[in-house]
This record gives sequence, structure tokens and C-alpha cells, in this order.
Amino acid sequence: MLWAFSIWLESVAILPQLFMVQRTGSAETITTHYIFALGAYRALYIPNWIYRYLTSTFWDPLSVIAGIVQTILYSDFFYIYYTKVLQGRKFELPV
Repeated sequence: MLWAFSIWLESVAILPQLFMVQRTGSAETITTHYIFALGAYRALYIPNWIYRYLTSTFWDPLSVIAGIVQTILYSDFFYIYYTKVLQGRKFELPV
């Protein structure tokens, strides 16, 4: 029971940070890199799930669904990060 709660909590724990970035309209460089690293870490789970699904008889749907939810939450941030930060511009949300 607590394990399932921790999985769901991890999937939505980034929401306060994303809301704060949205509210201020910009973020410091270290914050954007940190959020990107968290999202990349979670997105790398997807190939792992595919591999486990193909090679193992057991897979946990709770982990997969929570991971997909978390990756979707990061997807908009990834797009802005790619179009702004990686091109050397300041991270600011579009108005």
C-alpha cells in the first residue's frame, strides 16, 4: 500500500516546481537543468519497461502508468527547454 502511494507521489511531486516556474514565467539556469535531469531520468525508464515487457513475464502496470503520467507532465517543459536553453537563450515561458 505505501509502495503504491510512493510511486504515485513520485509521479506528481514535480508539480509544485512546474507551477512555480509557470507563475514566475522564468527560472534560473540551474533550476531548468535540474528539472530536465529529473525528467530525463524518468523518461529513461520507458526503454526499460519495453525491455522488461518483451523479456519478462511480469510487469507492474502501476509503475508503467505512473511513469507515463510523470513523463507527460515533463513533456511541455522538455519542449521549452529544448527550444530555449539548448539554443543558448534564457528560459522564459511563452506568454
